[in-house]
Amino acid sequence: MRFLLDDEQRAFARSLDGMLTAAGTPAAARAWAAGEHAPGLAVWRGLGTAGVFALAAPEEHAGVGPLPVETAVAFVELGRHAVPGPLVETVASVALLSRLAELGSPDAAERLLPGLVGGSAVATLTLTGVGVGTGTDAGVGTGTGTDAGFDAGGTDTGAGSATGPRALDPDAATVLLAAGDGEIRLAPGHTDPRATLDPTRRSAGLLPGGERLASGAHADTAARRARDWAALATAAQCLGVGYALLDRTVAYVRRRAQFGVPVGSFQAVKHRLADVLVGLEFARPLVFGAAVALAGGDRQAEVDLAAAKVATGDAAHQAARAALQLHGAIGYTAEYDLSLWLLKARALRGAWGGPEEWRGRVVRAVGEVRAAGGRVPSGGECRRG
Repeated sequence: MRFLLDDEQRAFARSLDGMLTAAGTPAAARAWAAGEHAPGLAVWRGLGTAGVFALAAPEEHAGVGPLPVETAVAFVELGRHAVPGPLVETVASVALLSRLAELGSPDAAERLLPGLVGGSAVATLTLTGVGVGTGTDAGVGTGTGTDAGFDAGGTDTGAGSATGPRALDPDAATVLLAAGDGEIRLAPGHTDPRATLDPTRRSAGLLPGGERLASGAHADTAARRARDWAALATAAQCLGVGYALLDRTVAYVRRRAQFGVPVGSFQAVKHRLADVLVGLEFARPLVFGAAVALAGGDRQAEVDLAAAKVATGDAAHQAARAALQLHGAIGYTAEYDLSLWLLKARALRGAWGGPEEWRGRVVRAVGEVRAAGGRVPSGGECRRG
């Protein structure tokens, strides 16, 4: 399958690319990692002005959406530029609050969405009880898949955490949302943030209590909407990280000489980079296919999102391994900007559910089709389609 963006979508991507290039996002990311949020929040406000956060909200709440395809376009660019902050969590929060309004609980949306959509507010979010394929009470995030406590920040501290799931960058957020146990609430605060594998992604537990925004079936429905948007945005961001790693590595091996010729002229290097490109190009239609399914309310959207999350995580991981190997010793240097994307690729692969959880969802969906007497298309049939 080939998903071709239209002229407006391509222009949107170019405008974001130009804005983020001019903003100097690597410097903002390094400042964010050091606890200085001002440069990153300046970028954030620019994204709000560009309409990135409005894509997940309907027009009646100052949005322009919901537009999942355009959201995927935007998050590919955010990944390309290593933009810091709880981007996925904010978009997922916008989707959650919008869904609550659709279900007849508009108060929270009317109060919180204008700031989130416009970029003047930042949200972080935890979800539990809307599992990603473990068959347990697994939350959406990272972890072992055996407990309700998962975090979105890419750490290994979810299962068994004393404060439950951990939220990404709550010290930079103005809206702290916790969804789980049949309710959605505004958390009153958070524990001390701590570093994760990616220094631009700090996590903390959200404190119990706070204002209840919804409960029961409405809360569960809105949480599932947030989970789907989080999966899409994470997959798209991961795809952008993979492309950035490939672009930077290609540029490097063209400059780096060995035996009097560019390293990139060696056949083994060409093959390695070609494999990376193939992985990314195979993952790309899964992302935009999932976005189309989500936009159309397709019942299979959850499975499409699962496939996209797995494929982009694997492709970005492959890109990171190749980038590190082909850069050599300099690739291991934290001060070298490549490290921003290397660490983000690893963190995003596990954020909002690791590969094992999302693969489990795909496997179960295939099993359900077969159990119902249906037939799963072969790879050849899929390629011909």
